[in-house]
Amino acid sequence: MTTQNDATTLRLLETFNDAWNRHDIDALMACMTDTCVFHAVAGPEAMGRTFEGREAVRAAFQSAWENFPDASWTEGVHFVSGNRAVSESTFRGTKADGTRVEARMVDVFTLRDGKIEVKNAFRKDRPAF
Repeated sequence: MTTQNDATTLRLLETFNDAWNRHDIDALMACMTDTCVFHAVAGPEAMGRTFEGREAVRAAFQSAWENFPDASWTEGVHFVSGNRAVSESTFRGTKADGTRVEARMVDVFTLRDGKIEVKNAFRKDRPAF
């Protein structure tokens, strides 16, 4: 059963996903809390690379479009359970060297006050083609 709170959170996740596809950094950040955290899909740490605070998260999000100017996240499916949520999607993008990435991924979110507090991203490790 979807509660009103779940329905509101699902709209937040859809808005967030749409902002990624529009490459709209301001709309993305409007979905995040002031104390947001982003755990990227890759990096030197067990959690990938961690970015903390609005400015660091904003820069990290912006770099996704710099690394993949045509990046898209499609076939989105969203789930909500209390203050946690999951979005599944297919990431597609072309790197500067012309190789393409296409892989299924998930974001695990922690929510606070109607916004995203933590975005923890996971993507299949599929070779570029």
